[in-house]
Amino acid sequence: VQLQASGGGLVQAGTSLRLSCAASGGTFDELAMGWFRQGPGKEREFLATMNSRSLRHYGDSVRGRITISRDNAKNMIYLQIPDLSTEDTAVYFCVAGRFGNRLWDYQYWGQGTLVTVSS
Repeated sequence: VQLQASGGGLVQAGTSLRLSCAASGGTFDELAMGWFRQGPGKEREFLATMNSRSLRHYGDSVRGRITISRDNAKNMIYLQIPDLSTEDTAVYFCVAGRFGNRLWDYQYWGQGTLVTVSS
């Protein structure tokens, strides 16, 4: 299984961003797919996950702010982040595995895409 995240880069505070992740090399109907991030000097943080039946779960720090979506036909997941702040600066990882909010719920990890928010 390979996960390829994209959509990161240098962005201005106050703008929005949509990250994408393409999954390949496996069957994803039974896998939850989601996102973690790791900011500079911080621990890896769970953001969101979604299964193929559209059940979603968000991390406490981002619930109500970000949106995860999934296109099962294309094996793609997305993360929409509005109103970016410098606190959102991090490497964002796409993951696939068991539905949950812990690092070890996910056996497959992408390489990460860096998001840098400038003020």
